[in-house]
Amino acid sequence: MATSPSETATSTASQSALDALGNIRVVLVNSAHPGNIGGAARALKNMGLSQLYLVQPREFPAANAVWRAAGAAELLDSAVVVETLEEAVADCGLVVATSARERRIPWPLLTPRECGVRAVAEAKTHPVALVFGREDRGLTNEELQACNFHVHIPSNPEYSSLNLATAVQVLVYEARMAALDAERGEPLSYSDWDRPPAKASDMELYYEHLQVALGELGFIDPDNPRQTMTRLRRLFSRVRPDDMELGILRGMLTAIQNHIHRSGGQGRPD
Repeated sequence: MATSPSETATSTASQSALDALGNIRVVLVNSAHPGNIGGAARALKNMGLSQLYLVQPREFPAANAVWRAAGAAELLDSAVVVETLEEAVADCGLVVATSARERRIPWPLLTPRECGVRAVAEAKTHPVALVFGREDRGLTNEELQACNFHVHIPSNPEYSSLNLATAVQVLVYEARMAALDAERGEPLSYSDWDRPPAKASDMELYYEHLQVALGELGFIDPDNPRQTMTRLRRLFSRVRPDDMELGILRGMLTAIQNHIHRSGGQGRPD
């Protein structure tokens, strides 16, 4: 069992779509049942993926996880265990969260097939994370807002609850099918950009900086930003700035803060 981030799978523009599967990680958040961890490991190996990240699993390692993993126990041995979702996706350029709930503030949404195609295309140039929540209540609003897209599996509305390992199987299957399709023809590419997308960890630092700057400007109440920061997160998740654009945005915030401090006060009056 690994407890520190493993080396990120290397990828180049010439990498095959099937090889890119090695740059897609499955992240399980606060899993309650070790059998589901084992089942997820088996699903990954079935479809040619190898990176399993566990955020505060309630019971791991566990014999039941090994039993459910069957011939994929080596993925449990190499699993990366971390304390927070932020750690699990820090170096990722694309983060997709599974969500079964309708959101008060809708987030950019993918079908499982669209998720597979996009994940494989982007995994050729940067790490991609597929994030799965707790068996009983999924992901929190804060965790969902840390992701670029949400993906919903359109199960039978009369019996919509999916087992965690089954949900993993659906999405990694779609990733493998997308890779096989790409191998047979012209792959859909999202890499024709001059700069890589900003990493998840850098985006989180930007959101912190943005909230502080907007508070100093008087645009939001720092103690009660209401939905403003959620909607701004959604905006930037939809736009997905590259690393240079994010640097420009951070520089703009710093310039605004410097001007406020030089003027001896805050921004707009109440």
